[in-house]
Amino acid sequence: MRAGPSQEEIRRHNLGALLRHVHVHGATSRAELTTTLGLNRSTIGALTADLAAAGLVSEGGARETGRAGRPSLVVRPASERVYAYALSIEVDRLRAARVGLGGRILDMRTAERPRGTLAAEAVGPLTGFVKELHQAVPAGSVCVGSGVAVCGMVRRDDGMVRLGPTMGWVDEPLGAALAEALGDDRGVLVGNVSDVCALAEHTRGAAVGCDHVIYLYGDVGIGAGIIAGGRRVTGHGGYGGEVGHMVVHPGGRPCLCGSRGCWETEIGEHALIQAAGRSGAVVGREAVLAVVDAADRGDSQAQAAVRQVGNWLGFGVANLVNIFNPETVIFGGTLRDVYLAAAAHVRSRLNSNGLPACREHVRLRTPKLGDDAPLIGAAELAFEQLLADPLDAVAG
Repeated sequence: MRAGPSQEEIRRHNLGALLRHVHVHGATSRAELTTTLGLNRSTIGALTADLAAAGLVSEGGARETGRAGRPSLVVRPASERVYAYALSIEVDRLRAARVGLGGRILDMRTAERPRGTLAAEAVGPLTGFVKELHQAVPAGSVCVGSGVAVCGMVRRDDGMVRLGPTMGWVDEPLGAALAEALGDDRGVLVGNVSDVCALAEHTRGAAVGCDHVIYLYGDVGIGAGIIAGGRRVTGHGGYGGEVGHMVVHPGGRPCLCGSRGCWETEIGEHALIQAAGRSGAVVGREAVLAVVDAADRGDSQAQAAVRQVGNWLGFGVANLVNIFNPETVIFGGTLRDVYLAAAAHVRSRLNSNGLPACREHVRLRTPKLGDDAPLIGAAELAFEQLLADPLDAVAG
């Protein structure tokens, strides 16, 4: 028979649970922690004392509870002292941020990224950003790791980008290259941008309290971050969620992946721009917003383009709703702008193609965290080790 957990294992578990709660929910009174975690007051006191001694939380600012007796102390994450570096490699830009415990972005750097540049060409600028950010770090601060969000199929075990068709990447060892450039022997955790956005919105955004979520991220390509039962669904090797390559129109347009009729060829950036008759030098969100704005002002071709893409967007969402039965579907990246312009068409197609039992409760939403979701999600990857075993992670 397997022996039960030791007192030390229980203590480590409780430390992680308390720190995770404060990290996700922010300043919380000891009394609230006692109720939420189901532990007695003396245990909560001992745990917070250990975390405070390690510099992970601070206590103070007693909060009135309305009960007799002394007000309860408030436990806060040490956001300024404990942080992670979060990087984001997007189709048109590179970003790096220092994100404090508690999910607060403390500092950020951004640069444009020419389309078609390889992973190796992104490593140098990102490393430079991290060095700049590090110069402003207060003395005595602790970095718990680094995470990066990237548009591509990421091998979970080592951060290899197996395929990034919208960026022209094939088998790019991004995680290893960044770890070497940053001199980080802990490694750099790499995640697909859709997955980390789903994680961020589930933790502290539009999907808080929802355990069944689909986050759709769009630019040139389309990906999905899927959460089922409160857990991310990334597949065997980490390649799950490539819904943009779900074939919806056999014999349709050729896709960058080598197939034809993929969903992203009907709802991605190029599909909207071409349908509006605006193919040219302007690309990216600027071009998408230009089509949406033209539709709002009565341009009939732009309106037809928004309607067409909205119908295809709803068609694919209906398929995903029938398969995964989510509570919430979130539209991020340029899909946010398309959804807001074509919400009625998306919902109409969903109502036509979705099974009533699956679609009747679904909420269609835009991201609460906006463009910060990739960075906050990448930071969550880095914070995970700390939250699993706080004192060991800080000591290491």
